[in-house]
Order: sequence, then C-alpha cells, then structure tokens
Amino acid sequence: MSTRIRILPAALSCCLLLMPSPAAAGDGLSQENANILWTLIGGMLVMFMQPGFALVECGLTRAKNAANIMMKNYADFLMGSIIYFLVGFGLMFGADAGGMLGTSMFGMSGSGGTGGGAWLWTFWFFQAMFAATSATIVSGAMAERTRFSVYLLGSAVISAFIYPVSGHWAWSGLFGGGGGWLEDLGFIDFAGSTVVHSVGGWIALAGAVVIGPRIGKYSADGIARAIPGHNIPMAGLGVFILWFAWFGFNCGSTTAPDGSIGFIAANTCLSACAGGLAAMLTMWAKFGKPEPSMTFNGVLAGLVGITAGCAEVSPGASIIIGLLCGVLVVFSVLFIDQKLKIDDPVGASSVHGVCGFFGTVMVGIFASPDYGSCTGLLYGGGTDQLFVQMVGALAVFAWAFGCGFILFKTLSLFMPLRVSPEEELKGLDIPEHGADAYSGFQIFINE
Repeated sequence: MSTRIRILPAALSCCLLLMPSPAAAGDGLSQENANILWTLIGGMLVMFMQPGFALVECGLTRAKNAANIMMKNYADFLMGSIIYFLVGFGLMFGADAGGMLGTSMFGMSGSGGTGGGAWLWTFWFFQAMFAATSATIVSGAMAERTRFSVYLLGSAVISAFIYPVSGHWAWSGLFGGGGGWLEDLGFIDFAGSTVVHSVGGWIALAGAVVIGPRIGKYSADGIARAIPGHNIPMAGLGVFILWFAWFGFNCGSTTAPDGSIGFIAANTCLSACAGGLAAMLTMWAKFGKPEPSMTFNGVLAGLVGITAGCAEVSPGASIIIGLLCGVLVVFSVLFIDQKLKIDDPVGASSVHGVCGFFGTVMVGIFASPDYGSCTGLLYGGGTDQLFVQMVGALAVFAWAFGCGFILFKTLSLFMPLRVSPEEELKGLDIPEHGADAYSGFQIFINE
C-alpha cells in the first residue's frame, strides 16, 4: 500500500507537468497543434483498418488464395495513397466547378482550399486513409477469380477518379473550398457511410456482376452452394481490428479533440454491438445456429450504418440503427447470393453498400436536435432531411455502381479480367504470385 501511495503522486505530478497551462490551452497555436495531433492519430487508426480488411477477406475465403488476398490489400494501399496524392485529392477538395468536381487534376499541388502548411498535409493524410478504405472494399467481392494485374488498374481508377468525384459532392467544403452540390443541399454523412463505404460496396457489387461467380458456386439448376472460408478465427480477429480502428474513422472525423468525441465513440460502439447481436440472433432463428461469419458481418454492418449519423443521433437511436443493420445484412447477403445469383465471397456489397445506404437514410429519421446539427422525422423535423439523405444515397449509388460496371466491363474488353479455370481451381497464390500462403499445408480441391 505504501508503495502505491508513493507512486501515485509522482504519476499525477508528471501528468500535470505535461498538461498545458490554461493560457496555453486557449492559445490558437496550441489548438491548431491539438487538431493536427488528433487528426493524425485518427488517420493512423484508419490505416489500421487495412490489416483488418485483409484478415477478414483472407479468413472468409479459401487457403489457396490467401497470399493473393493479402497482396491485393497491400496494392490498394500502396497505389491508392500515391494516386490520391497526385490526382484524387485535387479532384475531391480542389476549387469547385459547379458543385460537381474539383478543378485541380494535380492533387496536393493544386487543391485550392484555404488550409495550408501542416494542416494541409495532415488533412491529406487523413483523407488518403479514407480513400484507401473505399478502394480495398472492392477486393473481397471479387476474390478468388480476379487477375491481379487487371485488378490493379481498376483500383487505380477508383482512387484517382470514382471515389474523389462523389466525395467532392458531399465533402469538398471540409477543406474550406466551395461545397459540392450534395453539401449545398444539406446532405449529412459525418464520417462516410455513403462517401466511403457505399462507394466501395457498390463498386464491389458491380465488379462481382461483371466477373461472374466462382467455379462451383452455383449448381446447374442455379442453387447457391456454400464455399466456406478457411479460417474463421482469422476473420473474427480482423473484425475486432476493424472495430478498434473505426473509432479513428468516426471520432477522428471531428478533426478536433472536442467534447463530442466521447459521444461519437459511444454511438459507434453501441451500434456495432447491436449489429452483431441482431445478426447472430437472426441467423439463430432462421437456421438454428448462431453462425460466426454472419455475426462478424453484423458488427461491421452496425459500424457502417452508424458512420453517417454518429454525431447526429442519440445513443438509443444508435442501438436501433445497429439492430436494423444487423438484420438487414443477413437478408441482403442471402438475397444477393441466392436470388440475384451474384457471388460476393465476403458480403462486401451488403455490409458496405446496402448498410451504408441504409445508415445514411436513417439520419433523416433519427437525427436529434439535442445532439447534432439537424432534426430528423421522429423529432418533428418533417421529411426534408430524409429526402435529402435519400437523394444523396441514391445519387452516389448510381455513380459508384455505374462507374464500377463501366470500369470493369471496359477492362474485360481489352484484357482478361478473370484468371483461367485451371488457375482458379488451383488457387491464385502460386499462378499469380509464385508463393504459397501455407507452404507444406496446402490441400488443393479441384471441384
């Protein structure tokens, strides 16, 4: 006890020494530095989503494609960050051209915003992590049959053009430039349910449509067959990593360490818990077992759904949104897989596209004037905000799915988008990369 008594005052003294004085705390430079530090921390956490996505996708697909999955996640980030630096950032945050597009084609050198210096680089870093997130969503839906070289071209176009243009519509005013047309309408997407996740999800859906299902996914009479992932614990760990990193995604979007970050973190966590619980119970009721992979997707569905309104809705509403997303993602995965006959191995289009759309629209219903900047339908705000949210979500769906379909269809006309049947049956690791993810343990199944 005496040891603890001696240590505690010493620790408190250190903390007091490190804390800024009241005068310093109110100083503009100190506030600017605090904003920079907080936003950088948020960006670093968002970057940590990349290994989370990689683990989820690896775990939910077969062992013979694990190295290929990891390489695609690496390539999305390696290329995407540079391309967003050179081109994408300028299109997204450059001087506005009628609310539709940033006029700069040269990224950081001509962004046209009012920010500068340290904040310019900080803001670019934070936004680049978001761009990489949107691009890497696509790889899961096209997993196990896409040629690596052609996928790289598609990923480059997403980071350079598709993601920045719709991002400009909703977020260009964040950097001090003119607002995009959705922003001018009053569209709210605080951290990217639509801007980031739905864009990635709808492009993923388009890619899955163009490339077609994996060999053996559907029987001759069109019945969907399950192709189990090879490592459920790996997928579960990936979701936990994504969940942790998501606090950087949502809380970091304040770009300032203000009093709202705890509230945003609470909403984010509650919605994720509700989404996972709802998906687990839905699967339990429908199939008699609390299936793990769908529970994991339920957590992600809750996270995606709350991202648009995490600063606008009450904690109680965040639980409701999470519950609804958890149920929705189960039926969306089943509908896309069994009715539409679209093979999405990890459920990316349902988690990110469908639940991103849904969560964005829910802002128009659940936004509370006690917490955020607008008033939703349930709080007497009428249907105006709901209408704006619906317009924004639909516009981005049309843009992202349409561009994604054109992109992958065009690529397939000039080069093979899909690997050969022999390569697909053997697995992409060795044919595409000359590396076996589990050397000495691989078992190839050619059916």
